[in-house]
Amino acid sequence: MIRKLFFICSILYLASSQLLMASPELAAGHPDKYTVVKGDTLWDISQKFLKSPWLWPEIWHANPQVTNPHLIYPGDILGLVYIDGQPRITIVKEGPDNGVVKLSPQIKSTPISTAIPTIPLDAISSFLSSNRIVDPDVLDAAPYILIGREQHLITGAGDTIFARGDVMGEENMAVYRSSKTYVDPVTEEFLGLEAKSIATAKVGDINNEVVTLTVIRSNEELRQGDRLLPTEDRVINSTFSPSKPDTNITGQMISVNSGVGNIGQYNVVVINRGEREGIVEGNILAIYKNGGLVRDPYTKEKIELPSERAGLLMVFRVFEKVSYGLILRATRPLAVMDEVRTP
Repeated sequence: MIRKLFFICSILYLASSQLLMASPELAAGHPDKYTVVKGDTLWDISQKFLKSPWLWPEIWHANPQVTNPHLIYPGDILGLVYIDGQPRITIVKEGPDNGVVKLSPQIKSTPISTAIPTIPLDAISSFLSSNRIVDPDVLDAAPYILIGREQHLITGAGDTIFARGDVMGEENMAVYRSSKTYVDPVTEEFLGLEAKSIATAKVGDINNEVVTLTVIRSNEELRQGDRLLPTEDRVINSTFSPSKPDTNITGQMISVNSGVGNIGQYNVVVINRGEREGIVEGNILAIYKNGGLVRDPYTKEKIELPSERAGLLMVFRVFEKVSYGLILRATRPLAVMDEVRTP
């Protein structure tokens, strides 16, 4: 009987401990109230209240009296309340102009407030709608630019270009250029080729294999040999819900978009993990720096020091074998080959 009681008490203790551990921890010095200002992101605000900001969906409380419980606007006042003994963040007062258009007898233009984003979208906007990871064979088999009108080798928006290949009845084509090749640093497996987005062009006349196109918009000059692929028919997600991966992820940052040596906050990086490992958009990963090697002064052996946590990133676009992530926090200068793990 004593053993049974001890066993039951142990189970209850472990269950209560896990429940307490699962509850998000408040940040030291957190405010009781916070007024949202223009330029804020949900991540910025979550860091003010929580020790682990990615857990904010777990403590968000939708007030039924609020018009838009899932959107936060500049001017909204957020408050920390306790419901059933658990901390919750809720809107205690809505901003003055949210969803309200004020009429005036004068000719006046009044902008309507825009809900704040999860993360700074300007840092990732080009990656949401443009660059993609492809198989090299796909790019090699795609139609390619021959030349511009009047034998121009370099063209841009508004110009007419001629291409060779099958556009498969598409009305618009995206123009890409072969960029970085990604290989797993550990297994040496080929992970994909980054196709850099250059422009979008409208298909005109088709004469056998020669296609006439008009460049609608361009990010940079088009060149001979740039490839044409059908524009992607995908929903661009600009609202992310931070989450912990469902699986135990271990990988590396294998590239940084800026090409700089040190990686810091709001840099875009590529990690060698993707859909096949269970990564989804919004997943938060902790970044660890290698501790390096030190020589034991007595035995002369080389001892590997433990890795140290140095930052956080959020995945915002996922492909089969790689993903794009945005550095949200960096407590030390980060670098390519730093490790990423499930936090």
